[in-house]
Amino acid sequence: MKVLYILYQYLIGLPLIILVTLFTAIFTIVCFPWKNGKAPRAVQVFWSRSVLWFLLVPIKVTGAENVNPKQSYVFVANHQSALDVFAVYGWLPNNFKWMMKKELRKIPFVGTACAVAGHIFVDRSNPRAALQSVELVKKELVDGISTVIFPEGTRTKTGEMGRFKQGAFKIAMDLNLPVVPISLSGFYDAMPSGAFFVQPHAHVHLHIGKPIDLQQFEDINTAMEHLRNCVADGIDKHSFK
Repeated sequence: MKVLYILYQYLIGLPLIILVTLFTAIFTIVCFPWKNGKAPRAVQVFWSRSVLWFLLVPIKVTGAENVNPKQSYVFVANHQSALDVFAVYGWLPNNFKWMMKKELRKIPFVGTACAVAGHIFVDRSNPRAALQSVELVKKELVDGISTVIFPEGTRTKTGEMGRFKQGAFKIAMDLNLPVVPISLSGFYDAMPSGAFFVQPHAHVHLHIGKPIDLQQFEDINTAMEHLRNCVADGIDKHSFK
């Protein structure tokens, strides 16, 4: 069964994903003047959901009622797998901009489409450039546009959640925006770091927590630890183990 599933992914699932990715990238580039419009967003959501559909990965989503789709937030999520991006992009009800590593800008079509859509590329090797990226994303957070950040900075290599970095929380404090924890579970088991295919019988869960006002905390480290605990609690509650 596992061999058949792997063959399906490479012979059917992957070609379908490539086709829908090319279509989405071209559509996004053409729709540049309306980058925050409903049509580009709808196509991008369809693309993200299609990836999990084509890979036969069922997803359960809870907590969408906790957020207002028309309000700006800073969303923070744990980063378990390459599949995380598709789950968040496909099922988060808010329109948002990613903060993503600059290397993704080099992916043909996709990198250009991400730039056109207003997503922010971060040079993690250059502190000054990283700071400029933070200022760019602040300018995007208007009229209900949010941002999604993986505060660990990279995917987990072990399945355990890493330490959070301060960037997302500084943005939220500077703009006085609520922070929303997103808990992703099952994604590491579905496709751990270094894997070239999705494991059979994968089940994943995305939970959207309640918005948290950071002004109630004494300092950024206290706020950061509280949000990390919220994400961890969501993982524990919705784990498939």
